[in-house]
Amino acid sequence: MKILNLYAGIGGNRKLWGDEHEITAVEYKPEIAAIYSKHFPKDKIIIGDAHEYLLKHFMDFDFIWSSPPCPTHSKVRFVATYEKGTNKIRQKPVYPNMVLYQEILLLKHYFKGKWCVENVISFYEPLIHPLEMAGHYFWSNFLIPEIETESRGHDGSIEELEERKGFDLSESVNIDKRLALRNCVEPEVGKHILNYILNPIETKQLF
Repeated sequence: MKILNLYAGIGGNRKLWGDEHEITAVEYKPEIAAIYSKHFPKDKIIIGDAHEYLLKHFMDFDFIWSSPPCPTHSKVRFVATYEKGTNKIRQKPVYPNMVLYQEILLLKHYFKGKWCVENVISFYEPLIHPLEMAGHYFWSNFLIPEIETESRGHDGSIEELEERKGFDLSESVNIDKRLALRNCVEPEVGKHILNYILNPIETKQLF
């Protein structure tokens, strides 16, 4: 199966997918792409704009996973905008990045394969209804049964996070290691979703 893994990061969602598939990963930052390549050397790595790559190449794949930029949608960021109990702004409000919904609509209406878009829990009611699972939102054109899994958490030292997430970043430089580890989708969730591509339930998920 030909898989496109967009906004790949260091590969949290891909970690348990194995090597039997033909996987193309797109990551904007060369330093992060180098870490992904180290852990998944058989994958084809594209360093570039995932949003543009999707538009140009989506018909070339059987399954597409996309995790568009999430900070502007984040409930956590929104809550942190004001100092607690005051109207004093701690960080400047920003427009939500609508790349998220552009990709959902593109995939839903134009792509003939299977797809899944992942993002954080938003501070607003989602414009397109998602599945909420494992502390994230998921949109797809196939049924994904919920999975019970515990987050590995984001607290602790870099070394503790590396052990918890299953990635060795000790040789990596010029990156925010904590952010790279925090951005990982739980590998069990990535595997769970791929399993339902390989062994589909016939009823489509509606949103």
